[in-house]
Amino acid sequence: MLEQAIAKVRTEMTGNNANSYIQVVGGFLLDHLDKKPQDAGKILATDKTVAKSLDEMRKAAGKKKVGNMAMFTPQEGFAIVLKYFGIDAVVEMQRPLVPDPVPAPAPVVKRKPDIDFEISLEDLL
Repeated sequence: MLEQAIAKVRTEMTGNNANSYIQVVGGFLLDHLDKKPQDAGKILATDKTVAKSLDEMRKAAGKKKVGNMAMFTPQEGFAIVLKYFGIDAVVEMQRPLVPDPVPAPAPVVKRKPDIDFEISLEDLL
């Protein structure tokens, strides 16, 4: 059953109507199946597709819209996808979306010479 679910998602990801969003959601579902193969039956449901899960996100965005814009965190968006497929799971992201800030380099401090002494060649002549 797992292999069939993976094949279904991959077929949709490589189909004629596959756009970058289908690629992203399909990749997420493949990762989810790696971790939770017991959910393969829910993804195999004949009336459920990756493209239709995007429609569910669009509907949810319409409810959340402010002005002409709506935004989801990846966790919120993928949670909508899992709910669409009937999967009750917490979405955990593998890596942070925003990398840890790079610490600023330590300021370069010019050392004062230990001896405050200057002499020029002209002073010696």
